[in-house]
Amino acid sequence: MVEVSFTQNLQRHVECHALQVADGTLAEVLERVFEVYPALKDYVLTEQGELRKHVMLAIDQQLVQGALPARQRLNSGSRLHVMQALSGG
Repeated sequence: MVEVSFTQNLQRHVECHALQVADGTLAEVLERVFEVYPALKDYVLTEQGELRKHVMLAIDQQLVQGALPARQRLNSGSRLHVMQALSGG
């Protein structure tokens, strides 16, 4: 199982709580999460399926940079953290 967690900041905007889903590619894992929290999909992904600019992902403590690595495999024990990309001064 893949452990999926969310920042408190994100939880203020859309209902989402930590959960475990079956392992698979990043795209498959995200779809499983969106089945549980449908409103999260529009908050995380654009209509083209790309990661929105205000959202960041970390896979096993490595930030996802650039294009969404949809085919990247997340194995049992992997951790996916979904967070807002905050900026400011």
